[in-house]
Amino acid sequence: MSDTNKYQNSNLEIIVNKRLKYSYISIDKNKNILVKTPYQSREFIDKFLDEKQKWIQKQFSKIDALKFIAETELYSQEFIQARVEYYSKLMNLEFTKLKFRKMKSRWGSCNSRREITLNTHLCRVDKELIDYVIVHELAHIKHMNHSKVFHALVEKYLLNSKLLRKKLKNIRLV
Repeated sequence: MSDTNKYQNSNLEIIVNKRLKYSYISIDKNKNILVKTPYQSREFIDKFLDEKQKWIQKQFSKIDALKFIAETELYSQEFIQARVEYYSKLMNLEFTKLKFRKMKSRWGSCNSRREITLNTHLCRVDKELIDYVIVHELAHIKHMNHSKVFHALVEKYLLNSKLLRKKLKNIRLV
């Protein structure tokens, strides 16, 4: 059985599968709710949703807080490369190689050979966030960790680095 109804401005889909042992809820980025359950009773499903109401609202809040990068202006890799060179000179830190790669969970990385790799999705975020990722990765040339000294170096060049880091964490890679 599959049933779709409106649930607080969201689509609710219910899939009954007798082989399941437990009931599950999942919510996608469009706030569509999927309930998978072994029970067909509408009363059970309504009670289950009522019990999970707090969790559902928390997930909705998280989705509202996220900024999906598909909605922002695009910057070229040449622009980003110029920003890397600018901050490299400003910070007096030399990198050996700059690469762009599609990554699922990281915005950038820096290895012990001083090679910086930046996520291709970086071109889709605000300029100030691009600068944060660049300064962050360049700081790894001097400090290959996330110590207080490392964060102090990043803060030296970007006074609002803590706020920028928080903004970056709220962006979902799509």
